[in-house]
Amino acid sequence: MSPDMLTGVSIFVIVAALIFLMFFLYFVPVGLWITALSSGVKVKIFKDLVGMRLRKINPHVIVRAKITATKAGIEVEIPKLEAHLLAGGNVDKVVNALISADKAQLDLTFARATAIDLAGRDVLEAVKMSVNPKVIETPLVAAMAKDGIQLKAVARITVRTNIDRLVGGAGEATILARVGEGIVSTIGSSESHKLVLENPDSISKVVLSKGLDSGTAFEILSIDIADVDVGANIGAKLQADQAQADLQIARARAEERRAAAVALEQEMNAEVAKQKAKVIEAEAEVPLAIAEAFRTGNLGIMDYYNIKNVQADTNMRDAIAKPDDTKGKPQS
Repeated sequence: MSPDMLTGVSIFVIVAALIFLMFFLYFVPVGLWITALSSGVKVKIFKDLVGMRLRKINPHVIVRAKITATKAGIEVEIPKLEAHLLAGGNVDKVVNALISADKAQLDLTFARATAIDLAGRDVLEAVKMSVNPKVIETPLVAAMAKDGIQLKAVARITVRTNIDRLVGGAGEATILARVGEGIVSTIGSSESHKLVLENPDSISKVVLSKGLDSGTAFEILSIDIADVDVGANIGAKLQADQAQADLQIARARAEERRAAAVALEQEMNAEVAKQKAKVIEAEAEVPLAIAEAFRTGNLGIMDYYNIKNVQADTNMRDAIAKPDDTKGKPQS
């Protein structure tokens, strides 16, 4: 073989060796195995490290978590860490939470920690909150005492995590809603707003005694009323609104009666006009009847004069019976 061919073969062999070495080191992380051994963690190269690569698990995450737990004196099995990682959990947070719980002497098992993590809660934050209670503040809660005066209160709630109820327990929103409801109920049952202003701690005592943390992921340690302000006189406003509504109802009823009276008057006027029309119509037929009587010979000239005399007497009586329109007027 020529020197050029030997050089080409050598380069090919070197490149192939490098590629093989890279794949070998990828599937067999010798450096990681040495790190684990130096940390006192027993890890098998082919069963554990190569197996993780084949199962598409990052061995650095598992081995690092195993080393951290071992150094803290917590025994965690590698297959359980792999299973939690494959389920979509955060292995580092679970291990750190177990270490924090162990240092704080909290009863937290690996199974419960992984369940909390898979439930979507921050297990490490929950452990920290269990050791160091958190203070949450309610929004401004408005309520009315029995004397009609409105009070506005703000409460600060000191809570800590209840590890046993963290999975499936209600969150902070439920605590805030229940405390707000308790404040409204307590103020509403007070005879006077002055009693609440004199003893604001009575609100916290009553609310705290109701066991509002039942079914939640927290334990209420204390409820403190941060601020109480006097609002509007709701009772007086309600009475004024009621009086205005009663006045409008009375006006509506009076208007209804007036409209009914006007309708009745119009109906009576229409009936009177109808009767007058009938009288006028009957009077219009009298001359026609007289003329017909003359033509048929049933009425003579003397009878006609007698009728006219009767009409004249009737008109005279009507004139005498009418009041004198000119009486009391000055003579011209």
